[in-house]
Amino acid sequence: MTRASPLPDDVETLKAMLLSQEAALRERDAQMLKLQETVDSQQAALASRAAEVEHLKLLIAKLRRMQFGRKSEKLDNKIEQLELRLEELEADEGAAPFEIPKTSRTTVEQAPRKPLPEHRPRETRTHLPESAGKCTECGGEMKSLGEDVAEQLEYVPASFRVIRHVRPKFACVCCEHISQAPAPSRPIERGLAGPGLLAHVLVSKFADHVPLYRQSVMYAWEGIALDRSLLAKWVGHAATLLQPLVETLRRHVMSATKLHADDTPVPVLAPGNGKTKTGRLWVYVRDDRASADTTPPAVWFVYTPDRKGIHPQQHLESFNGTLQADTYGGYQAIYESGRVTEAACWAHARRQFYGLHAARPNALNTARTVS
Repeated sequence: MTRASPLPDDVETLKAMLLSQEAALRERDAQMLKLQETVDSQQAALASRAAEVEHLKLLIAKLRRMQFGRKSEKLDNKIEQLELRLEELEADEGAAPFEIPKTSRTTVEQAPRKPLPEHRPRETRTHLPESAGKCTECGGEMKSLGEDVAEQLEYVPASFRVIRHVRPKFACVCCEHISQAPAPSRPIERGLAGPGLLAHVLVSKFADHVPLYRQSVMYAWEGIALDRSLLAKWVGHAATLLQPLVETLRRHVMSATKLHADDTPVPVLAPGNGKTKTGRLWVYVRDDRASADTTPPAVWFVYTPDRKGIHPQQHLESFNGTLQADTYGGYQAIYESGRVTEAACWAHARRQFYGLHAARPNALNTARTVS
């Protein structure tokens, strides 16, 4: 039995069909060409974006090297702006509308994804198919063949909770003596904040740099009314509460035989004129783990409104040993006392040679720099 031919016998009809097919092929070729142009444009945009990302990374690394030892507010702002631009480019790359074929790069590829930390709690969600019990094809019993496991990192937003401290009272039926457990201590006497909330406010303000007025707005989103002035009082109470710990930390740091010291400018609000002035944050580090010392390392910070030499001299009045710092003149009187030995900083010394090399390169220092 032969199948009837689907093609008509009429010549004019056949011509019309061929012309229609040719038009469809031309339209398909035009669509493919347009799609290829779109892909080429996307690849060019991604290549340009990748080049800009690499340039920004190199520029940020260079600025961070410049930042070491001579930190300034303008340099910090420039680094922050570059990092924001870098975040935007990387976010755009993640929001690409479709997958673009990868092209070979001469730059170093990104590091492989690190495994998720083992100490984080795991929540297992098992997804069973509809045919876990009976086969949908023949109705037979299904048996397990193993499983595929994939981990996804999720964030559970922080939440407020109210802790109710209930202290029942008991009375003796004979002598009417009343017994009740003492009230638990609070970080702030008769204060509303628990220790966890107080720690969160402090870390958000001083470590995450979230001002108190912004924290107040964020807490209001959760339906908790905490005025900025109340948060400020909590910060003041916490400073008083932590002062003994700070003093203990200072004594531990100053009892070392070798210290690392430095200072950095910090902008400080000047009430009344709407401007900022420059204060100083001094840091003293005790850490001899590289020399097999088992003493716990520690850091002591102290703020001063200016950079007068009297400040480090007062900070180090109880210290005896070796001090490693830059060439700031305020340390000179400490060295001249005879109880502190100077250990100069090689990073600061190298900066002078590098600046000379950058200003006037020659065959000798270029060869040594490359080697």
